[in-house]
Amino acid sequence: MTATTTPARRTGTGRHSLARFLVRRAGTSVLLLLGVVLVTFLLTVMVPGDPVRAALGEGASSNPATVAAYEEKFGLNKSVPERFVVYLGNMLSGDLGTSITTGRPVADDLAKAVPATGEVAFYAIILSLAVAVVLGTLAAYRRGKATDQVVRVVSLVGLSIPTFWMAILAYNFFFLELGWVRGSGRLSPTITPPPRITGFYTIDFLLNGDSVGFFDAVSHLALPVFVLSLFTIALLTRFIRTSVLEVLDADYARAARAKGLSGPRVVFAYVLRGAALPILTMVGIAFGTLLSGTVLVEAVFAWPGLGTYAYNAAKGLDLLAVTGVGLIIGVIYLVINFVIDVLYGLLDPRVRLS
Repeated sequence: MTATTTPARRTGTGRHSLARFLVRRAGTSVLLLLGVVLVTFLLTVMVPGDPVRAALGEGASSNPATVAAYEEKFGLNKSVPERFVVYLGNMLSGDLGTSITTGRPVADDLAKAVPATGEVAFYAIILSLAVAVVLGTLAAYRRGKATDQVVRVVSLVGLSIPTFWMAILAYNFFFLELGWVRGSGRLSPTITPPPRITGFYTIDFLLNGDSVGFFDAVSHLALPVFVLSLFTIALLTRFIRTSVLEVLDADYARAARAKGLSGPRVVFAYVLRGAALPILTMVGIAFGTLLSGTVLVEAVFAWPGLGTYAYNAAKGLDLLAVTGVGLIIGVIYLVINFVIDVLYGLLDPRVRLS
């Protein structure tokens, strides 16, 4: 009887511990989100400059009636606590205000900008991870040999080259000189965007069975994804190499080799599994960086993403748009960290029981 009930009890205990772990992480994420909203709002309040003058111009801002009407419309005549309470209430209802720069709701602008950046970042992190796992694992397995030296030098060069400079070189060479790929924007002027399903043009074109639009979207994605992947590949390669080296020196990896298992089998069956958790953390950080740090690359390729929108909003002192961008970036990092925490708990029971 005991032998049949013990596994069930263990399974139930594991499920309860996982549920408690998820509830704790979700509660922490909500508190962090409130902190992100508060900090982002206060930073926009402390930004130097006059948003009214930036929006209306010198002529209109000299008219007191026009200034008063504008401040009333956007709530700039209220105190900072009142503005925060109003903003928090509007945010909970999905209203992030109206952008001064575009004249459209900030939520609508972000709904177009975030998928554009997300599509580039998603393919860049997938490509980066695939290449970095191979290079980093190979360099660690061939430690101290010519392969390791080459990979380390190449990764160091990749980390040293500025991303915006590489974007300019890639644009001039692959588009202007060779004409192999499209140069700017998400689609050619002759291609109509697909009906919105996911916001990713490549996926939406496939779901609608439009092969012409799909290949055009891929051609436009090629250069931004390539440029963003170079730095990320170099970063992940060096990190994966270090993580794999630590596991290769672990007792269980040595024991596996002592049993006569082949090198590739030891790497795939033991080493990569043991190095998965720290690699997962670095991948999450790299993905968040790609989503929030594409301003210069988007400017080079005229990509209508989050970076371009944030730059235009900051240039025009568009406080509501800047706050919306800050909120979205904060949410992105919180979601990524939450997903990583959940994966940690699933992969390693010690994490959820700690």
